[in-house]
Amino acid sequence: MAPELIVVPDIVEVALVLFREARPRTLVLAGGETPRPVYQRLAREPHHWDGTEVFFSDERCVPPHDAASNFYMASRALLSFVPAHVHRMPGETCDAAAYEDELRGFFADRPEFDFAFLGLGADGHTASLFPGDAALEERERWVVKVARPDHDRLTLTLPVLSAARLVVFLVAGAEKRDALRRMMAGEDLPANRVRAARVAIVADPAAASEVERGL
Repeated sequence: MAPELIVVPDIVEVALVLFREARPRTLVLAGGETPRPVYQRLAREPHHWDGTEVFFSDERCVPPHDAASNFYMASRALLSFVPAHVHRMPGETCDAAAYEDELRGFFADRPEFDFAFLGLGADGHTASLFPGDAALEERERWVVKVARPDHDRLTLTLPVLSAARLVVFLVAGAEKRDALRRMMAGEDLPANRVRAARVAIVADPAAASEVERGL
């Protein structure tokens, strides 16, 4: 099924509407700057947080209080304000097998998340699944380590992300314009390989301008 594209001036409000409709008990958080204002608003959301299990799509191999850590950002924006049960990726050890064991201990045979926030990189990557990387072809493991020039990373694999009931891509800014155009054109980008039951792309006008013009 093709992803839904929702273009709005304020991606935060639409992301919140989708979150409220889903009322997720299992939630995947993305890193990067785009989700931060969404998380800050979610921190004030009257959600059943004490019954919510929070996971991460990916993480840099840094300690949890490093400024580059996705957990650090999410903690400062959301997780330190709500009583959710957090399943943090072990960035300090970069142990993919340990996080996979944690996921399998919770989900058993199928990691079916209710709701997953994802981002879209300018090169079409999502989570830490980058164009041309061998991690894109992984079908058995749920979590893998990926080498990158800045930091090595842990990432959920495509079978895990595609098992989510709802994936919401948050896309903002002119620097994402070409990637979003290519994604909506059906090009073979890592982000387009996420085949969840429902995929919604919430984008601002700056990111979606070429799509809206039909370019």
